[in-house]
Order: sequence, then C-alpha cells, then structure tokens
Amino acid sequence: MNIDFSKDLILQNKFSLLRPLCKDDFHSLLKFSIEELELWKYSLVSGAGEENLMNYIELALKDRIEQRSYPFLVIDQASNEVAGSTRFYDYQSAHNTVQLGFTWYGKKFQGTGLNKNCKLLMLTHAFEVWYLDRVEFRADSNNLRSVAAMKSIGCVSEGVLRSNCQALTGRRDSVILSILKNEWFDSVKENLHAKINYRN
Repeated sequence: MNIDFSKDLILQNKFSLLRPLCKDDFHSLLKFSIEELELWKYSLVSGAGEENLMNYIELALKDRIEQRSYPFLVIDQASNEVAGSTRFYDYQSAHNTVQLGFTWYGKKFQGTGLNKNCKLLMLTHAFEVWYLDRVEFRADSNNLRSVAAMKSIGCVSEGVLRSNCQALTGRRDSVILSILKNEWFDSVKENLHAKINYRN
C-alpha cells in the first residue's frame, strides 16, 4: 500500500484535533515562535522568530508536496486553541515504515495529556489504516523530556546514533525508539488508552 500524502487527513477525538498544516497557520503559531523560544532548543529546523517560522512552515509544506511528510496543526479540543504541531515523516514504502516527530506544544498544553491523545490518533492511523509495520521516533539525546514522553507511550529504545545529523547548535546524537505492529496490538494500544482515561 502506497500512502498518498496529498490527500487531506483529519484525525480527532474529544480532546485533540489534528488537521493538515497550511500556510495561513503562520498567524496562529506566531505567538509560540516569539514568546516561547525554548520550544525550538532541540529542533532540527528552528521556528523561532517570524522569518524562521515562515521557513519552518514552507519546508514542511514542501515536504508534503514531495510525499516525504505529512505535517499537522494540533488543536486542543477542550479549549479550542491551537496547541502546536506534529507530523508523519520519512515514509518508506518499500519497508512499510514511517517516522513520527517534529512534535512541539506550547507550555500551556504540556503535561495535559494532549500529547498522548495525539499519539493515540496517529499511531492508530499508522497501524490500523495504513497498516504499517513500524513507527519510528527520534530525539536529541539531551532532550530527556522528549525521550521520557516517548517511552511513556510505549516506545522501545533501540540505542543512539552518534553525531548522525546537523542540529541548530552543531551536530547531535539521536536516540532511536520505535513501536512495532505486533507491539501496538499486543499491549501498547491498550496501555495508551488506559493512560489517557484520566481525561475522560
């Protein structure tokens, strides 16, 4: 099955809404770009400041056109506020895999359960609609908060790629984590549902 990233995709439950990122979202995301600079500390592409944010969005949309990624705008359904962004990327049709990342949320939405709801929506789609065999996650090895968040949803750590890519402040080591199809159906899905029940 080849995935067509040109088709609009909306994922939602009662807590989270993920819709395709568009150029006009610049205005909704600008407050994060200007007021919460720490959000971009570990990002491979900075969105800090107006010019960088426009570049961030343009690169994301270009990658979607070129079938390399699917970027979303994240909306918190409880407050009906824009919360951040996330995406599927590095889809490998020959290997039936995708990466999930470029995820960030404003301070107000961190630790609220929004991230787990977003991951539930995306992982359900990846394994149960696209029928993928593996979803991979990567994080800067210094970004302990992000690594902990990935492990909390059921990701298995596979190791570290040393100095594998260019980051904003030089090269970085990347922690590699993943969820496999059998793990999703055997335990991860059920455990993730249980962890977000406190918001129901």
